[in-house]
Amino acid sequence: QVHLVESGGGSVQPGQSLRLSCTASERTGSSYSLGWFRQAPGKEREFVAAFRGRDSRTYYADSVKGRFTISRDTAKNTVYLQMDNLALEDTAVYYCAAGVNLITSSMRLGSQYRYWGQGTQVTVSS
Repeated sequence: QVHLVESGGGSVQPGQSLRLSCTASERTGSSYSLGWFRQAPGKEREFVAAFRGRDSRTYYADSVKGRFTISRDTAKNTVYLQMDNLALEDTAVYYCAAGVNLITSSMRLGSQYRYWGQGTQVTVSS
């Protein structure tokens, strides 16, 4: 059982930045993929970004491409989501997730991730 703990959420104004962190309770090897999802009030959970351990390939939702960057620090068992130029529509609870041996077509599917964090709130308002 892998426990994931997110941190770094907060309230910012449009155009500002935040960095989210997700630390795993144990080492997640190359077979793990780590992803970020978000859920805004009244909306379905949606994929944001993911990092596949076995080849270090990254995946992004079109809505965040060019503004968000996912990265991983293996030594710290931590994955980061750097969010720049935040917009009002980025307001949501952000969840970290971990999946095992995910193939490309599964990287954006929340149902394929086995472990989830508790979420951290990101609020963008003027």
